[in-house]
Amino acid sequence: MADGEQPKRARAARVPPDAPGDAPDAPGIRESETSRRRRRAQFLRELHEAKQLRDRVQPRRARAARMRQAMRMRTFRW
Repeated sequence: MADGEQPKRARAARVPPDAPGDAPDAPGIRESETSRRRRRAQFLRELHEAKQLRDRVQPRRARAARMRQAMRMRTFRW
């Protein structure tokens, strides 16, 4: 090991001081439940919007997907 070099374990364990989700009052918790839910809700909104856009620009594919889904629902057994 060269002078001034740290072992790999020490380098990997080091966390940057401005890591997201590190609150000074809760050092053991990576991120709060509310921020996780907020990010998840935002992701789901964007996903839904992207699916709607795809359906608008590819109507044939969207219609085929609807037909496949309808067939799955008709053949589903409880």
